[in-house]
Amino acid sequence: MGTSVQLTPLCGVYSENPLCYLLSIDGFNFLMDCGWNDLCDTNLLQPLSKVSSTVDAVLLSHPDMLHIGALPYAIKHLGLSAPVYATEPVYRLGLLTMYDYYLSRRQVSDFDLYTLDDIDSAFQNVTRLTYSQNYHLSDKGEGIVIAPHVAGHLLGGTVWKITKDGEDVVYAVDFNHRKERHLNGTVLESFVRPAVLITDAYNALNNQLYKRQRDQEFLEAILKVLRANGNVLLPVDTAGRALELLLILEQYWSQQHLTFPIFFLTNVATSTIDYVKSFLEWMSDSIAKSFEHTRDNAFLLKHINLIINKSELENIADVPKVVLASMPSLEVGFSHDIFVDWATEARHAILFTERGQFGTLARMLQVDPPPKAVKVTMSKRIPLAGDELKAYEEEQERIKKEAALKASLSKELRASQGSDANAGDAMVIDASSSHISADVAASRIGGFRDIFMDGFAPPATSVAPMFPFFENSAEWDDYGEVINPDDYIIKEEDMNGASAQGFGGDLDGKLDEGSAHLLLDTTPSKVVSNELTVQVKCSLIYMDFEGRSEGRSIKSILAHVAPLKLVLVHGSAEATEHLKEHCSKHVCPHVYAPQIEETIDVTSDLCAYKVQLSERLMSNVLFKKLGDYEISWIDAEVGKTNDMLTLFPVSSTPPTHKSVLVGDLKLADFKQFLASKGIQVEFAGGALRCGEYVTLRKISDFTQKGRHCSPTCDHRGPFNRRVLSDKGTSLFSVLLVLAWKHLKTFILTL
Repeated sequence: MGTSVQLTPLCGVYSENPLCYLLSIDGFNFLMDCGWNDLCDTNLLQPLSKVSSTVDAVLLSHPDMLHIGALPYAIKHLGLSAPVYATEPVYRLGLLTMYDYYLSRRQVSDFDLYTLDDIDSAFQNVTRLTYSQNYHLSDKGEGIVIAPHVAGHLLGGTVWKITKDGEDVVYAVDFNHRKERHLNGTVLESFVRPAVLITDAYNALNNQLYKRQRDQEFLEAILKVLRANGNVLLPVDTAGRALELLLILEQYWSQQHLTFPIFFLTNVATSTIDYVKSFLEWMSDSIAKSFEHTRDNAFLLKHINLIINKSELENIADVPKVVLASMPSLEVGFSHDIFVDWATEARHAILFTERGQFGTLARMLQVDPPPKAVKVTMSKRIPLAGDELKAYEEEQERIKKEAALKASLSKELRASQGSDANAGDAMVIDASSSHISADVAASRIGGFRDIFMDGFAPPATSVAPMFPFFENSAEWDDYGEVINPDDYIIKEEDMNGASAQGFGGDLDGKLDEGSAHLLLDTTPSKVVSNELTVQVKCSLIYMDFEGRSEGRSIKSILAHVAPLKLVLVHGSAEATEHLKEHCSKHVCPHVYAPQIEETIDVTSDLCAYKVQLSERLMSNVLFKKLGDYEISWIDAEVGKTNDMLTLFPVSSTPPTHKSVLVGDLKLADFKQFLASKGIQVEFAGGALRCGEYVTLRKISDFTQKGRHCSPTCDHRGPFNRRVLSDKGTSLFSVLLVLAWKHLKTFILTL
């Protein structure tokens, strides 16, 4: 039977909410992405909490909050414990994205959904793969192969191909067919006829400007504000589309010799660019070739200033400037604070390069017409002082004493239990003697008791003639003495002290110095908040730099891929229904758009069976080499050997079979071969004219699913009826026989 495939959306269908889907292939459960929004709405994770314990593997596609934001929370609170797979950039940049978000939240709130340790724990066991690497799963996933391919949206962004028994399931969300400055376009078009394609409808209703026109308008809008003595704020993500914007500005500033300062402001700005410099092999061909020939790294930014603190920006002279700051939602982060500072002046501008998430300040400002005033909450963390500090210290002291008491009691209990278990017999006592009480006998069976002396008189229940001595004999195994790991755990306060003295040891250089100082700062503090009404007088501009294919290109790509079954996720209800209707008419008849927690069965209609070839059959098979492979036609009968389907030689003469075309005919090679046989041959109008009457050309066969190219033979002149029938394929077959003998391109039975 065919490979069993079921999909259950957990978040991100008929809406623009974060992406998270449960994909089951023959009982093996994949969690496709684990996203969250900037509001950290736990209600969005309710469906995930019901199935997280059943997940066998997690596949991450992009290093932004919408695709990875909930991973630390799910592992800490929801019982998600499956191995995680991602490309190296998704792992590295995703980790920095989570750090940046955590720091942004911690600066303005008592954020407790997860900690820095939870982020590290979530990412420390990620298996990193390279593009096109086939990774074979084991145990429960035996027979399943996963492979990441270029998505084109973000650095390291992935189109996942999952293969089982020859059938492909492709997960391609947020792909981009356009080649950009730092990224190649997606390779999705290279997949033809997958069994199932899961893709998004996010941009199905949108059309984009040509790249050159878009970039020109983007730069002109920025320069117009700067030359009017204003500032430009670009709310961006931590390590995603911000990279493309940085390159656009860097290259234009260098070409035009502009002096307006540009700042990239995130909590991990320096670390982000340092990592990106080492990911050139994951970038566009132009960047890789430039580095190969000139050793110039595109991300050696000469006109971009990397800063990690808003105070550094405030210390700069009041000159027109461009600031790219996180987060894009304007809910938290440096972009939120800068917006409040600049929004009240008409000379400044806020330039959005992506659609804001629903319910966020950015989305509110992108409506048409924009609001004239918005309410925002300004929060900051300040040190405790006076009575608050004294109360905090007393509470911490009480907590420490309770913890120390519990630790002491626990240690004594372990020591007592260990001694009781290993104590020798100090003296033999007949437990059946009438003068020994039941309590004493019971204590004897379990071992010696601790004896507390009151003066010189031993307790009446004592059975030892002297003060008890317990030999502390350790347990041993084949590798030596068995130790208790708890005895070697470094106390938390000692770790904080060591980290403060030698920064960077346990953080592995993942954070900038200022950000790490915030994490390691143990000064008691509190968050103070107040609501403000901000009068929005600045310019609000939106330009699409999301790096996703637009509606027209999506439809064209899907028609080319032509999946057997298509599943649509992540997009507004209007966009999803529009694309579903189009694909049902022009792509494939089986198009699905499930709701949240609705499980759909997209099992292939084809049947696949595992069979083994018997030795008797293999001894009579004649193989012929085709490129790097050897192929052959076999006729066999199906039987069973030890409950395994087996192919045996046929007991009677096998019937003749139709001609089978394998491989791709290159007309240029065919022309050379026919010319060597004395046949007059030449190219004419994209076709190969053989002699006076026969013309060969390759055309698209639109009558067959997949629209593949097949060779067709045209004739001109007085051929007989046999040759005229079936579009002249008899003559064509003769030519192909000649080609097979020398080009090894076809398998034919005439």
